[in-house]
This record gives sequence, C-alpha cells and structure tokens, in this order.
Amino acid sequence: MKVLILGSGGLKIGQAGEFDYSGSQGIKALKEEGHKTILLNPNIATVQTDPGTADVIYLLPLNVETAASIIEKEKPDALLISVGGQTALNLGLKLHDLGYLKGIKVLGTSIETIRVSEDRKLFCEKLDEINVSTPKSYACETPEEAVEAAHKIGYPVMMRAAFSLGGLGSGKVANESELKERTSIVLKNVPQVLIEEYLEGYKELEYEIIRDSYGESLVICNMENFDPMGVHTGESIVCAPSQTLTNREYHTLREMSLKIVEHLKIIGECNIQYAINPSNGEFRVIELNA
Repeated sequence: MKVLILGSGGLKIGQAGEFDYSGSQGIKALKEEGHKTILLNPNIATVQTDPGTADVIYLLPLNVETAASIIEKEKPDALLISVGGQTALNLGLKLHDLGYLKGIKVLGTSIETIRVSEDRKLFCEKLDEINVSTPKSYACETPEEAVEAAHKIGYPVMMRAAFSLGGLGSGKVANESELKERTSIVLKNVPQVLIEEYLEGYKELEYEIIRDSYGESLVICNMENFDPMGVHTGESIVCAPSQTLTNREYHTLREMSLKIVEHLKIIGECNIQYAINPSNGEFRVIELNA
C-alpha cells in the first residue's frame, strides 16, 4: 500500500515538536508493515524529513494545491493525517471536502469524527447524546451572533476559535465592545467561534486514551495543570499523574474518557481535557484532540 503522510510544518506552539515524534513513529510503523511512505512536510529541522525516514519526501508547503498535485502524481492508496497536529487535520478536512480523497482510505480516526472534534457545535451535540457535560456554549459565525450568545451566558465569557492552531485569539472576553472587536478579527481566519461560560478557577485535567478499530481502549495516563483554568496550558506546569483528584473523581473521569472515545469511534490516540469545579466536583469536557 502507498501511504501519504501529512506532516506538521513549521515549529509553532501546539504544532510541530510532538508531531515530529508521532509522525516519525507513524512512518516507521508503516514501513515495518511493508508499505511505501510518502511524506509532505516543508520543515527540514525535523526527524521525519531526514533522508531515509520516509521513502519519498516532499519539502513543500502544506496546502491544498501542493497536496492535490502530490495525490495526482503519486496516487496513494491511503492518507495519514492524525500524526501531523492541527495543520494536518485542517488540510485533510479541506482535501476531503474538495473531493481529492475519493478512493483514498483515511487511516485511523475517520474524517467524520475529526470534523466532530474540530467543530465545537457538533462536538457539544455529540457529547450531549451520552449525557456528558460541556460548558454552556453557542456556536457563532458573526460578531452579532457572538454578542447575542454572550448576553445569554453573562460576562465574562470564553471565546474559542474553531479549526485553529493554538487557539488563534481564543480567551477570556470581559465585555461587549471587546467581544465585537476580537470576534471580527478571529472570524476573518476561521469560520466559527464558540462563546462559552467562563470556567476560571476550575481545575484543568487531561486524559490520554488510545483505541483500536476493534473497540479495545486503554487510558494511558492523566495529567493535571498546576494552575487552574484561566492560565493557558502552555504557560503552566503539568503534573502526570494528577495530584489532587480523589479516587472517585479519577475513576469517574477515567470511565467517562473510555465512554467518549467509544461513542466518537476514535481510532488511535486522543486526549480529552476536563475542567473540575474544586468546590463541588462538577466537571465539564473542554475539548478532545484526535
């Protein structure tokens, strides 16, 4: 089988460091199974673009035009997008929507599930089907819709950008004028923002889970941010395993994680981020990254 792997591109927060590792391991595993590997990744400062790692390496931009031309030339049987971070996921979705993946198998988590995990509205609706709590939220496509949503929730609110690398302007918004200004900027780059209740002071945790195509799942570890919600994960110390969860909280979130990956039919690895109210133990699912 001939497999095209989408890399993570340039070094940016949440994009390249860990995905150089996962992409390199993905290439190694595919080659061990006897498959031909074709890599698209312009970043020469990565292990996966070293000579001899992939069978064929394209040091070209990670965009639709480049990927489409490589697909036409190489005619891959399969596509691997889940080891390249947000950049690869977004590109994979665009290639699918534009019809370039006809006859090409997407390895691992399906395009449909990736879309659910990236689209905040779909994600909340999907978890609501299994009675899993998410922050009170509204998906908005215009600044006016965002203002209306914020009035329903009450300020301050959390604004999250969908389909974005590293959040792209996501954060706390204190009032209407700030919300209008920030959503106007963000919506020039992404199709949707989510206006959510602000969970400042909640404990922030993350569970790492893997699931295979037969439905067998493992919780690999859990982690806890030293700082509560309101401090970006990238600015905080993260402890693994968690240090302050009770046994009941730990097992509740563990079983919930397994339930979520089964419901979404994750194939491969994912992480689920939780927020827990320290005063009463109530939790919210913040996001899932496939």
